[in-house]
Amino acid sequence: MIVAKRRFRPHDTLPMMGRRAHGSNVVLVGRPNVGKSTLFNRITGTRRSIVAPVAGTTRDVLSAPAEWLGRPFTLVDTGGLFGASTDPLHKLVVEHGLRAVEQADIVVFVVDAREGLVAGDQEIARRLHAHGRPVLLAVNKTDDKQAQSRAIEFFQMGFDPAVEVAAEHGTGVAELLDEIIERLPASSSVVPTPADETAVAIVGRPNVGKSSLVNRLLREERVMVSEMPGTTRDTVDVLLQWHKQKFRLVDTAGIRRPGRVAVSGQIESVSVVLAKRAIARADVAVLVVDAIEGAGDREGAIAGEAEQAGCGIVIAVNKWDLVRGQGQQWVKDFDDKLRFQLKFLEFAPIVHLSAKTGERTPKLLETIDRVAQARKKRVPTPELNRFIEAVTSVHPPSSPTRREVRILYAAQTGVAPPAFVLFTNVASELHFSYERYLVNRLRESFGFEGTPIRLKVRRRERKGRK
Repeated sequence: MIVAKRRFRPHDTLPMMGRRAHGSNVVLVGRPNVGKSTLFNRITGTRRSIVAPVAGTTRDVLSAPAEWLGRPFTLVDTGGLFGASTDPLHKLVVEHGLRAVEQADIVVFVVDAREGLVAGDQEIARRLHAHGRPVLLAVNKTDDKQAQSRAIEFFQMGFDPAVEVAAEHGTGVAELLDEIIERLPASSSVVPTPADETAVAIVGRPNVGKSSLVNRLLREERVMVSEMPGTTRDTVDVLLQWHKQKFRLVDTAGIRRPGRVAVSGQIESVSVVLAKRAIARADVAVLVVDAIEGAGDREGAIAGEAEQAGCGIVIAVNKWDLVRGQGQQWVKDFDDKLRFQLKFLEFAPIVHLSAKTGERTPKLLETIDRVAQARKKRVPTPELNRFIEAVTSVHPPSSPTRREVRILYAAQTGVAPPAFVLFTNVASELHFSYERYLVNRLRESFGFEGTPIRLKVRRRERKGRK
């Protein structure tokens, strides 16, 4: 049967903020450019998956929590299978997509009503019948009469029911969701996301090994890896449980200079925007640097994004297996040069590692955990003011105007990142070198490793003064 359709509004289903779906995976599959990513974004209420009129835009397997009529599930978007694509990585895309199908509770097979039934659809249907998973057929792009008249062609593939949808406009999506929740396992339920889950953005230039590092930490080929720069387009997040800690690892697209964006500039520009959003949401950003090439202006710009966002920052020097054995002096010179190139990241710890061999990757997780904890640290007010009194007596404050400044009182006003207010006797800013001195001493004294520190200076009001 063909299910009747009604208009789906974006607020009918919302991303499960603060919650996650438990157990049930609903996987979207189909040929390239049939509208899977549009449908994914529509149902999850996000813009996680890049949408562009280019076949093969989606490469990695993406997932996001969704909910319909109180029933939660995890929606999974895959790259296009068995269809026309100029993507040189299409074979890898197919492998990852089929692996996602094997883990699916329900498969939503998306087809294009405007193009009608083609050989690629029939090949996917054959594979899905062989897997034996429950399959729903979503006949997309049925927003004109000619396309609607072709929907009947898809019945010969042997899937029932078929739901006509127009993912771009939301038509028929509600009916598709009704069919999905009817087939969800009864055990599907909502559980709170643990408060100790740490969001970790893996960032850096293209081809420095970000995806390889994520796969090594997960101990599985979860993210697509290729020698071709720009392999990762979407931001891919996965949960890693390490000892008693939970890390939400977010693999981002490589960020290049705007002037070096390739011909497929629209896709890459969106990828960069998604990477910057991942940084803004992260607790800790891991800046991956190539041990052979070192750091440059692009690493500095990426690190600047993270520092402005208030992320904790860890510098991961990857491909260390290629330079191992150079001697302690070489390592010291390398780190000194790296510190010089990333001058404003003197607070960020450096971890030398190899995603290829796994060398020192556990050390990276230990460092991320320390930085995440430091970012949430709070200093008791009496202890903070004893600290201020001690450091200012040794090194009195200075201001740009050379006026005498005394810090009368201090308080911590926030965490993640740590923020402090200094109340002074005059309405003056502190000299930037003195602010840096205070920040460094705060970091040393209270263990604020790897996290930016915010300082504000205010003049303390006199009693009775408005």
